[in-house]
Amino acid sequence: MEQLLHYVWKHKILPLCELRTTDGRCVEVLNPGRHNTNAGPDFLDAKVKLDGTVWVGNVEIHQRTSDWFRHHHDQDVAYENIILHVAEEIDQKLFYPNGQEIPQLQLSVPAYVRDNYEKLSRNDGNPRCREVVGSLSTFLIHNWMTSLTLERFEERTRQILQRREALDKNWEDTLFVTLARNFGFGINGDAFEQWAHSIPMSAVGKHRDNLFQIEAIFFGQAGLLEEDIMDDYYLKLQKEYRYLRQKFTLTPIEAKRWKFLRLRPQNFPHIRIAQLAMLYYEQRLNLSRLLNAENLTEVNALLLTHVSDYWRTHYTFGGKETKPVEKLLSPASIELIVINSVAPILFAYGKYKSDQALCDRAFSLWEQLKAENNAIIRNWAAAGVLCENAADSQALIQLHHQYCLRRDCLRCQFGYEYLRRTPDFLREHEEKKD
Repeated sequence: MEQLLHYVWKHKILPLCELRTTDGRCVEVLNPGRHNTNAGPDFLDAKVKLDGTVWVGNVEIHQRTSDWFRHHHDQDVAYENIILHVAEEIDQKLFYPNGQEIPQLQLSVPAYVRDNYEKLSRNDGNPRCREVVGSLSTFLIHNWMTSLTLERFEERTRQILQRREALDKNWEDTLFVTLARNFGFGINGDAFEQWAHSIPMSAVGKHRDNLFQIEAIFFGQAGLLEEDIMDDYYLKLQKEYRYLRQKFTLTPIEAKRWKFLRLRPQNFPHIRIAQLAMLYYEQRLNLSRLLNAENLTEVNALLLTHVSDYWRTHYTFGGKETKPVEKLLSPASIELIVINSVAPILFAYGKYKSDQALCDRAFSLWEQLKAENNAIIRNWAAAGVLCENAADSQALIQLHHQYCLRRDCLRCQFGYEYLRRTPDFLREHEEKKD
């Protein structure tokens, strides 16, 4: 497996015997180079000593030499100046364009590494590397989780910047759509994002001082004003939306996008839309206020929203009238919104503006919030990896989605520690567990 050979080279898991090229030159790997995940040679800026002479350049790795031609590297100028070709099976010679032979090193994956990898791949546990994780140092775990936290922020930044591109590079609209998606709290996240994209905020802005008209557009664009419901407030909204729909050439999403199964009434889309309408109307949360919020208390204050009078006594249109309830966002809901929307927006905007202070503030928000409690976090806790705050839990969520589910253990620090352990260590650990 070529990926496993990449792993062996990257981490210098080399045989204890002297390494030599196929033409007899002594090889010393000073630096394996940077693993290249884009087009071109596998490792960039490697440093290798051949018969005492230091060479700096790129290294290409294959399962067998003939793969060089199967991948058409002989026709690609990017491979004309590699300093070393590494393969598990050397089945032919390679040459530079000038006719000089390319140095080749035969390198095998150690048997115990291959066995560990096969065992790790077959393991159906969650996480697969639980046999080793509990023995790792706190320092190593902390370092890897810090890297994963940054990776999580970077991934969120890519998503937010893509969203911004689709919104004519408008940051206020990007904030609204990002926030709206989070108001779906997973189950209705996709529907809320589609709904938010369907709303022309420039048009809504012309009616920002009128909560009734905001609700008309918001509920109308959600496809929730298309039925025949005998309810006075509903009929007024419906009439107003029909006027605004024609005025701004609006197209609503389909009402069937919304999910209600196993949702508490407090989480019904109607209530979340009403809360977003009030939040937008009161202009409590906008980009300027968010950028000026210097601590978690101030950020939380921006998310304190409620609902209009009709929704204090209803959960859906035309439903049975209930005892008046304010229907505020719960502290737990606010925490999730800060974790999944506010902090990522701050970080993305900080990256966009090259403002490290904003990125640091985003990190700080995650560090101040308690860790999430879900199946992913509980599985890692059972393996010995505990979360102190939301930064840690986001790191483990990133690990689960981007590494564990993809079985990409070769890029994971925990996977590296598993593969490098000797069979004796794994056997002793298994015996202790039994």
